Amino acid sequence: MGYYLLQWKYKDAQVKRMIAKPHDRQAMAAKAIEPFGGKLHSFFFAFGPIDGLAIVEYPDNESAAASAMLVAGADVVDSLSTTVLLTSAEAEKAMKRVGSAKHSYAAMPE
Repeated sequence: MGYYLLQWKYKDAQVKRMIAKPHDRQAMAAKAIEPFGGKLHSFFFAFGPIDGLAIVEYPDNESAAASAMLVAGADVVDSLSTTVLLTSAEAEKAMKRVGSAKHSYAAMPE
């Protein structure tokens, strides 16, 4: 299972519906995540260029993509981004892999 950061901006019409009929958006998000084997860890509304964000765990990238397609197809958000996250342990493993690899990558010569 991997971790993902989801960020979205609601459509204006969706914001109007939420104001007219307040309800638990976290529970609605879980309905778009759990059918794909995902687990919603955190859900937040936000100020600024995004309206909300969540930390989600999915079994694989395909499951994360399918969940994102479900949300995008529901005509609720103007934008949705998915960022793959690494745990500290995964990042440390990546660092060690770099150290053990041959250093053949270099900047372009002047």
